[in-house]
Amino acid sequence: MRFKKGGDRMKVEEMEKLLDPQRLPRHIAIIMDGNGRWARKRHLPRVEGHKAAVRAVREVVETCGKLGVEVLTLYTFSTENWKRPKSEVGTLMALLKEQLRREAQELNKNNVQLRAIGEIDELPPDVAEELRRAIELTKDNTGLKLVLAVNYGGRREIARAARRLAEAALKGQIDPSRIDEDLFSKYLYDPDLPDPDLLIRTSGEMRVSNFLLWQIAYTELYITPVLWPDFRKEHLLEAILEYQRRERRFGGI
Repeated sequence: MRFKKGGDRMKVEEMEKLLDPQRLPRHIAIIMDGNGRWARKRHLPRVEGHKAAVRAVREVVETCGKLGVEVLTLYTFSTENWKRPKSEVGTLMALLKEQLRREAQELNKNNVQLRAIGEIDELPPDVAEELRRAIELTKDNTGLKLVLAVNYGGRREIARAARRLAEAALKGQIDPSRIDEDLFSKYLYDPDLPDPDLLIRTSGEMRVSNFLLWQIAYTELYITPVLWPDFRKEHLLEAILEYQRRERRFGGI
């Protein structure tokens, strides 16, 4: 089922009634793609697309919190994004810092627990400090876990876990013969998080872009042509409804 734009789009209230609260995804991960194309279509600088994306983030976080989703992971800045023009990277870092400072109190007020995965120590010091401050402020909250994947790369995460396992084995802390998937998972950035049930990618691109490569082995994928700055509550509900129509087999029959 597809919900069309305009008068034919099913009302949000009707979509919410169709949701099965017992079959909500515990963990939703999103590749927020299309900011640059959104700006280009409007003959605007790319940075305007990144600024416009803030509303989409707010709406998705708010909706997941109200629905009772346990974890929302947003692909905020990848290890490959450093290859972009310095001016754009600088703008992205400044925007991240500004939004962390601006939204931290609101997240705390709404019982959202902020977390981060990635090489945080490699961020500009002021950005890393603002991120840690927001994480510390919200660490005791019991609602939605909002995970920002910042300076994150899936291959890098796996290589880091393998290195840490090797170091532990050399020190005699673990027996190499006992390394299995469960043990390996404990060496990932945040081993306490459940694997994503649903991965949403906006802008219509058909790839996972080095995102949560270990964790998405059996994740349901949902691709939408909607550009991230235009992504709203109804698009998220549509993705969840599609998820609930699927039968998850995890490799079985």
